[in-house]
Amino acid sequence: MIETVFEKITGQLTHHSARFRVVNHPAAGRSEEVAAVRGTQMGQGAKALVCHLKKADGKSYVLAVLAADLQADLKKLAEALGAKKASLASPAEVLRLTGCVPGAIPPFSLHPELELVVDPALFDRFDEIAFNAGSLERSVILNAQDYLSVTCPERIHFARTTEDK
Repeated sequence: MIETVFEKITGQLTHHSARFRVVNHPAAGRSEEVAAVRGTQMGQGAKALVCHLKKADGKSYVLAVLAADLQADLKKLAEALGAKKASLASPAEVLRLTGCVPGAIPPFSLHPELELVVDPALFDRFDEIAFNAGSLERSVILNAQDYLSVTCPERIHFARTTEDK
């Protein structure tokens, strides 16, 4: 039997005794809509972006996670990771590296080529984060500290600030 992305994540969370709950809901396209159907604030949403990095020694991939009410500054991300450039991966690359369509990508790296980085602002305002768990119709609401202890991501400030606009 092939384990789904949802099963892998919830299995990992259960194994680590993480505090989480699952919410089934209609598919929603925008972050605001998803937050409303989940019953969470938009800033609790963990937006996961698959990016490729151009480095002197070749190309690599990163799963960059930030609060859903913020925008990624890919230039900051590239600089922080020692890359010449960072850009969003193609839908085919996203599917290959995550097994998910855009919008359903959880903030967990389940692929050895995908480095996990998180903007610390995701944890500044809320005790829980929320994310689609491999499906547009199913979300996980997870204690933020449990997320950090289970995933051990690299923390990099790469969200746009008001000064960046």
